[in-house]
Amino acid sequence: MTGVFFFLILTLGSAPHPNPLPPGEGAEAPHPNPSFAKVSEGMPLPPSSSEARKAKEEGEGAEPGLDSATAERFAKLALACIDREYPNKPEHVLDSAADAKPPRDFHPAFFGCYDWHSSVHGHWMLVRLLKIFPDLPARGEIRARLAAHFTAEAIATEARYLDIKSNKSFERTYGWAWTLRLATELGTWSDTDAKTWRGNLEPLAKTIAARLKDFLPKLTNPIRTGVHPNTAFALGEALDYARVAGDKDLEDVVTRRAREYYGRDRACPLAYEPSGEDFFSPCLEEADLMRRVLSRAEFARRLRLLLPDVASGKPFPLSPAVVTDPTDPRLVHLDGLNLTRAWTLRGIAGALPASDPRRLALLSQAQAHAKAGLERVSSGNYEGEHWLASFAVYLLTDAGFSNEAKGRKGTG
Repeated sequence: MTGVFFFLILTLGSAPHPNPLPPGEGAEAPHPNPSFAKVSEGMPLPPSSSEARKAKEEGEGAEPGLDSATAERFAKLALACIDREYPNKPEHVLDSAADAKPPRDFHPAFFGCYDWHSSVHGHWMLVRLLKIFPDLPARGEIRARLAAHFTAEAIATEARYLDIKSNKSFERTYGWAWTLRLATELGTWSDTDAKTWRGNLEPLAKTIAARLKDFLPKLTNPIRTGVHPNTAFALGEALDYARVAGDKDLEDVVTRRAREYYGRDRACPLAYEPSGEDFFSPCLEEADLMRRVLSRAEFARRLRLLLPDVASGKPFPLSPAVVTDPTDPRLVHLDGLNLTRAWTLRGIAGALPASDPRRLALLSQAQAHAKAGLERVSSGNYEGEHWLASFAVYLLTDAGFSNEAKGRKGTG
């Protein structure tokens, strides 16, 4: 791949339909280079990790990415919300008047950041940033706050909440997915505190893994939406967790259901995207899942059927979304969409053979979407600031496309 993407300059400041196909084929890993180029005005956005590794081997320069100053800024956004209980949007079923309690009573670990899943991925972001940048100025505060939230007692209370019958579908499957991503992060870090936190989190992670193993055989069709219940996103996160945690049963369930849900899809209608409040691309999330499931060669063939419009020399069928009101908590989802599109586009490109001409179009669009999303992370509006930094860190550190998820077929 040409080095052109290494120097592209940023100026930062509905569901697909499955058409049947004939049956067929159906460790701790911080960012490779901690001296990252600055992600701010006039500086480049990182390419996919595979592209960067190739460039490094060929002497084209170090991999640009997230710098420590930006990491500190993002960390402060999470620190500002993980203990902020209100405003709060609980996903809570009241069985009686006695259940009308403050969020902190039910969720002593994850009561902040507006909603449960945003709190979970805010904690994940702090763990990942501290893991990659151990000398962050805020490192002491980050460790103290994580230690206060990741106590055995707090996590046990979170797990017990899921055991209540009325909460069977609580945060299914989006919050589940982010919890498993958090467990994956802690499970690939040899830090002393992280080992303690990982042990404390284990009962919650195992509860969610068991829920997934029970739920997926009952889910007859995938949920093809651009918001929280998207099945493909959850399966990708669960698969990464299963391979790190050595949960072969979960890995088998996820890979089997992924093939059953998506293995016969073709012509996913990118032209129908996005819906007005999406933060996922259903088509790209599906492809990003399947590159984890299929071999590199099989994925390249399947991608031609799934996304035939993504071809060398053809105009790309997506453009960055525009948010008209960043104070609207649902319309601002589109800022997140640009970030998730960027990381899925990069993951998809990185899973293709090096000579595949589609990589150029995919990485070019990843750059365009990343630019649009990154410049909106720090908007001054809590509607976006309580969650967008986590998405930015996922993108800039290649969280879903790294050596942490060992055994992933699509990357080898």
